[in-house]
Amino acid sequence: QVQLVESGGGLVQAGGSLRLSCAASGRTFSSSAMGWFRQAPGKERELVAAINSSGGSTGYADSVSGRFTISRDNAKNTMYLQMNTLKPEDTAVYYCAGRTTTASVGWYQMPRSYDSWGPGTQVTVSS
Repeated sequence: QVQLVESGGGLVQAGGSLRLSCAASGRTFSSSAMGWFRQAPGKERELVAAINSSGGSTGYADSVSGRFTISRDNAKNTMYLQMNTLKPEDTAVYYCAGRTTTASVGWYQMPRSYDSWGPGTQVTVSS
């Protein structure tokens, strides 16, 4: 199983940008579909963006489409989430997720499709 660790969270003003990184250990990263999820207080965990194993196919939640960009560098075992034009409603704990023990075809929307999770990183957007 792959170990995942997020970084790059913090406090930013509305309209600002942050770049999250997800560093993965293990040898299956390059064959694993990956995703970014977020969970705000009192709300369910939701998909932010997802990417297939090669990086050639991506998907986004409607709420972030056009503002966020997911990418990956398989040579560095790292996935990224570039977040631009941040809004207060983007405030949440952001989690990196990987589908590391089951074959991946495309990208996946549901949390149950992923078997590895990072501890999360807090993103706070002030108005």
